[in-house]
Amino acid sequence: MALFEFQVQARDPSTGARAGRFATAHGEVLTPVFMPVGTRATVKGVTADQLRDIGAQVVLANTYHLFLRPGDDLIAEAGGLHAFTGWDRPMLTDSGGFQIFSLADTLKLTDDGVRFRSIVDGAWHFWTPEQNVAIQERLGADIIMQLDQCPPYPAERELVETAVLRSARWAGRCKAAHTREDQALFGIVQGGVHEDLRLRSVELLSEIGFPGYGIGGYSVGEPHDLMLESLVPVCEALPANRPRYLMGVGNPTTMLKAIGLGIDMFDCVLPTRTARLGTAFSSQGRLNLRNARFARDFGPLDPECECPTCATYTRAYVRHLVNTKEMLGAILLSMHNLHYLLELTRRARRAITQGTYARFLAEWCSSPAAVDY
Repeated sequence: MALFEFQVQARDPSTGARAGRFATAHGEVLTPVFMPVGTRATVKGVTADQLRDIGAQVVLANTYHLFLRPGDDLIAEAGGLHAFTGWDRPMLTDSGGFQIFSLADTLKLTDDGVRFRSIVDGAWHFWTPEQNVAIQERLGADIIMQLDQCPPYPAERELVETAVLRSARWAGRCKAAHTREDQALFGIVQGGVHEDLRLRSVELLSEIGFPGYGIGGYSVGEPHDLMLESLVPVCEALPANRPRYLMGVGNPTTMLKAIGLGIDMFDCVLPTRTARLGTAFSSQGRLNLRNARFARDFGPLDPECECPTCATYTRAYVRHLVNTKEMLGAILLSMHNLHYLLELTRRARRAITQGTYARFLAEWCSSPAAVDY
């Protein structure tokens, strides 16, 4: 495959689900895919070897946080993120736009770029789209994201429309500034829950042309059903020969429904964040390991799971670790929850290639596993 080529290998006959592969400088990515989030160049509590063992294909890092600490120049000096972290498979960096705009009281926005205050030392910084791309080039991920404006939910339509148009202009500037041939630059669709604005964003980005498209501005407080409803026309309008990346979504049922609409890529901090709170994903539903009912439960977290945690440790032991605030508890739960979502997307891919995704999704949605986390 040519670098950054995306091939659709199978389509489910009854849904929009598709199985594909995307070529990067550090290997091919089979889709659908869940990508663990390593915001500060680490998936919290999980080593690169452990991520490989549970089948992670792509790991994310965040430009905003790495720019502040330890600095993109230092990471470039180390040889880029792959050398710095010991991860030899594909990586993706988010532009940091979501983090900047989530701190709305500490930013000043113009068409030229965004001025923001550091959460580390309070210092002011200014990013143009071109500077943001330059930082991501120094970080050296295989996939990088354009700098965009991410409005909150709810937001006035006028604000969302302004974000669509500004993000499209910035997308063009990012593409013009991007020089590394071993990196794929993705555009980001905005538009909130407004169908016409979403489609306008798709139109503007498609005219510029990117090897892949992120879909941003979701998981910011809107109901999942509303998100999925507004995703339908977006998936239909995006180029069929490019990967579609639904940013910030990791709830298992929402992921599977989005796959049915034609989404290929996902990322979210949910599996590791809930792990640190003592929660396990499970085929039996959400498990709160702080609960006393697990105190003498000597079975695995999930009897249907083959992750290292479930193969070795019991619910009773993990509960003990969680309740005594031992760091191993969060580590074991993180590995389990990550494996759970990685395996879920692998199962989804198998169902697509077998032409049975509609049945797979229906069975999931009627099972105890179909809960929110």
